[in-house]
Order: sequence, then C-alpha cells, then structure tokens
Amino acid sequence: MALPTLDPDLLQAFVAVAEHRSFTRAAAALNRTQSAVSMQVKRLEERLQAELFHRSRTNVDLSAAGEGLLGYARRILSLNEEAVGRVRAHGMEGRVRLGVMDDYGTMIVPPLLAGFVARYPLVHVEMETGLTSTMTDRLGEAYDLVIAMHPEGRGEGELLRIEQAVWAASTEHRVEETDPLPVALYPQGCLFRSWAMQALDQAKRPWRLAFVSHSLSAVEAIAAQGLAVTVVKSGTFPPTLRRLTARDGLPRLPRAEIRLHRAQNLTRAASLLADHLVTALRQPAGRKR
Repeated sequence: MALPTLDPDLLQAFVAVAEHRSFTRAAAALNRTQSAVSMQVKRLEERLQAELFHRSRTNVDLSAAGEGLLGYARRILSLNEEAVGRVRAHGMEGRVRLGVMDDYGTMIVPPLLAGFVARYPLVHVEMETGLTSTMTDRLGEAYDLVIAMHPEGRGEGELLRIEQAVWAASTEHRVEETDPLPVALYPQGCLFRSWAMQALDQAKRPWRLAFVSHSLSAVEAIAAQGLAVTVVKSGTFPPTLRRLTARDGLPRLPRAEIRLHRAQNLTRAASLLADHLVTALRQPAGRKR
C-alpha cells in the first residue's frame, strides 16, 4: 500500500492552525476563509488517518499525532520554499555593472558579491573601483549601480551607512614633531582630499603633499612606512596604521554618507543585486560609526 503524499498547501493550513491555536486566526493569517482552512485540515487528517487537533468551543489544541507531525511539517515547508527559490534563482541571467570606492571594493563588497553570485550563478557582476564622484555622472551609461561617498546630509541615492573620516599614520610616526606635515592623499575629486586640505589650512597647520595616488593600497603603504599621514574611513581602518586624534595635533574631520545609486530602468538582475547590497550594508538606526 502506497504511503499518502503530504500536500504543502494542506501542511501550511495545519501549521497555521497549530501556531495560532485558532481556525479563525489561521484563516486570517493565510488570507483564506475559515471553512477553506477547516476543509484543508480535514483532508490532511483523512489522508493521514489521524486526528491532528482536539477541538472545543474555546480551544484548539494539538493531539499527540499533531504534535508529532508539526516539526516535520515545518521542515517540509521550509525545504519546499528553499527548493523553489533555488530553481528560480538559477534561471536568473544578466550582467550588472557596479562602481564602488576602492576600500569598499577591496574589503567590504567582495564577500557580499560572493554570496549573491552563489545564489544567482548566471548573473555576471562587473565591478570597477575608483573615485565615485565621477561614476555617478555616468550612471546608466557605464554603471548600473554605484556605491558612492557624499558629505553628510547631502547627496541622492539610498543611505547605507555613516562613515567618520579619520587621520591615520604608522605606529612609529611622530606627527607632532613633523613640520610641515607630509600628507598622502588621493587625486583631485576625492572628498577626503579636499577635507584634509581644508581642515589643515583652517587649523593653520603647515603641510605638504608628499604622495598622490588613485590606489588606496599605495597610499596606505606610504603611510605605513612613516612617510606621511593620510585620511581613511573609520569603518575600513587599515590594521597596519594607527588612528590619530586631536592629541596628535590634527583637526577633526567631517563624517561622510555612503549611498547607493541606481540607474533608471534597471534589469531584474541589477535590482536584485541592489536590494542585496542594501540589506547587507544598511546600518541599523542609531548606530553610527
């Protein structure tokens, strides 16, 4: 004699009643009528040849058979959802062009892309790192998505998190003894470059531009050798450097907003990646770096 199959729709009704302890509340949660839910539970009981609930005018309680089934029912529904999601995900195809700051492209975004591509293996993500101030102007033309940095309280796009700009130097660099102060920065157009120059000028601290590079790792390497100080994000602070404060004679720097920009008329693949990045990167309310 063949064993009965367990229809997920029937199991869903059973689990809803078991969790809500009420056919009325279960029907509301499933957006079905109470009679429909009752009929589905009855069909499941007939199929299993077992009473799953003890019903009274005031209570709906699981029977011994119902208690035994509940864990299996939840597992079957979970596996069903996972299987459907996996099959649909594997059918998703496309190409997504992503622009991002160098440090985020090196440290923050790669593991997020790995998780996304594992779920959508036919989606090809092309990532470019660099100065995002020019990338947003080419949104839609060269990029589908851009994760860019803006002064706090300014800029469009979806706010992901707040980053504090901080001074950094090697552990051996005696900043207070250096005059003029050698600074390693990024090319024109970088927000941190303009902030650093303005802050030093306003503090009347003599300085000189000792090193300029598009490469974040090159700038950090110069600072790590004690040849200059630089500016980095608090959230991606390099382990090879030490944080400098007012006690080192350096002025406080502003905070920046990290925002996601989407091109118009995004493909489904690009929208999925955008939502994935927002979920992973969005900073909880009240938590600021």
